[in-house]
Amino acid sequence: MPALSVDLRERIVKTYEGGGTSIRKVAEQFQVSKTTVQDLLKLKRETGQVCPKAPSGGKPSQLMGKEEQAIEMVTEYPDYTLSEYCELWLERTGIKISESTMCRFLQTLRLTRKKNKKEPQS
Repeated sequence: MPALSVDLRERIVKTYEGGGTSIRKVAEQFQVSKTTVQDLLKLKRETGQVCPKAPSGGKPSQLMGKEEQAIEMVTEYPDYTLSEYCELWLERTGIKISESTMCRFLQTLRLTRKKNKKEPQS
């Protein structure tokens, strides 16, 4: 379910603070749960606003703090493919990562993989 708009949040709090109604009736009127109304009132009381909080949490990257190793790896082997980088990363760090994870990490570090065209041997 998407977050409630700030306008709707303000109307819910204003309706309750106007008096003459219960949390349950406000919840029914705006078609939200009683807990939602209680949480909005608590948020307003604690912060003075009803704006949604910034998202938090998430899993930290396995590659955090290993930027130098990645830079050395790309400098040492600039012609490797993502698959080869993943294999080398596993050998060097013991951490198995996918090609997409490696690609995002290299993009974050602004490291480009320049390919040299291999000349056919005669």
